[in-house]
Amino acid sequence: MGVLLKISRLIDFVAEWIGRLVMWLVLAAVVISAINAVMRKLFSLSSNAYLEVQWYLFAAVFMLGAGYVFLHNGHVRIDFISSRLTKRTNAIIDALGIVIFLIPLCLILIDLSWPFFMNAYESGEMSENAGGLIRWPVIVLIPLGFAILLLQAVSELFKRIAFLAGAREEPFTYSHDRTAEEELVDDLAATADREQDRGASR
Repeated sequence: MGVLLKISRLIDFVAEWIGRLVMWLVLAAVVISAINAVMRKLFSLSSNAYLEVQWYLFAAVFMLGAGYVFLHNGHVRIDFISSRLTKRTNAIIDALGIVIFLIPLCLILIDLSWPFFMNAYESGEMSENAGGLIRWPVIVLIPLGFAILLLQAVSELFKRIAFLAGAREEPFTYSHDRTAEEELVDDLAATADREQDRGASR
């Protein structure tokens, strides 16, 4: 179990590093967008390359940041249900979901997207727009992004297994911060329970 947790920590380190690097791509996209807008409005100068590099950067943030989001437990959950289950039950559901759905999905998409990337790379596929960019750098984000997510899925699976085996106190590395909406739902549920108890005692 100790070996699995060491591998998990190594994967987490890589995902954290990639996530922090990807954050700067958001700033780069904003700066490029602002420069493009100023050049177009003031000097009537623009290029499809500026527009395409913005969505290249957006694609990089989305694809490469998935593992970081999973690491920080920031992915979408049905919190109304999961918040009412025990940590052990949630860990079992997570482990099953990772093994049955997430890992196979990542493997399938890597397998499907790799030939797509290789074809674009070998042919030197270019954008159909005038002044556009070469395509393979953005296409490679698909298999690369799912490979990063696959590694993080393995890391999270190791954590759930370790938690269920009693080798970890928590199933997650990071706890998902509760939103105001989630707290409001819990407050309303607690109020309803109190009112129901008062009605039953009368």
